Amino acid sequence: MFRKRGPKMTDDQHKPAPEAAETDTHTKTVSEDGLDIPDTETDNLQEDLETEFPGLDGMDENMFGQVQEMMAKLGRADELEKENADLKGRLARLAADFENYRRRTQEDVAAAQGQGVSRAAEALMPVYDDMDRAVTMGAAEPAKLIPGMQAVQGKILTMFAGLGLEATGKEGEAFDPQWHEALQVVPGDEDDVIVQVYQLGFRMGDRLVRPARVVVSKKG
Repeated sequence: MFRKRGPKMTDDQHKPAPEAAETDTHTKTVSEDGLDIPDTETDNLQEDLETEFPGLDGMDENMFGQVQEMMAKLGRADELEKENADLKGRLARLAADFENYRRRTQEDVAAAQGQGVSRAAEALMPVYDDMDRAVTMGAAEPAKLIPGMQAVQGKILTMFAGLGLEATGKEGEAFDPQWHEALQVVPGDEDDVIVQVYQLGFRMGDRLVRPARVVVSKKG
């Protein structure tokens, strides 16, 4: 009995089926259980390190962790260096701004002082004119010299009052060590009374500008 033969196979049919084309260009890691383990950034970092530093090939996990920590610190050091450079730049700008402010302040103070001196001189010019007239008149008629000088004194005191200055240390006034300086003590009918003024004093409110230099009485 003859067996029925099937269709004749060609040479192409005898060839093994071609392997499926790889769809993923990355090699996957397979665990002992046969599960695919995807590559992580740590794996890529390790590959980069092994490529750049061949001597690190085969390092254990502890060493690799130390390398990671060191690289993190290096990255942080770069950040700190940038922050330090930024702070130095800000400090330099602040120093320049402060120097400009100090210079402008000095210029303003100098200008204010100049204006103050100018105004004080302008205020004293009429006093000089009065003194000049008093001396001129006194040279011709000495009896007129004293009234002229008294008029000048009155004008100066009026000027001081306009500036907020108050005269202190007049004869008959009670002695007050806060405003007066006793140069001498002499017998008198009352204690602590000014009987003579060597130099008039001035105060501005509660602030002493110049103490009056006086002679004070003391009951014998």
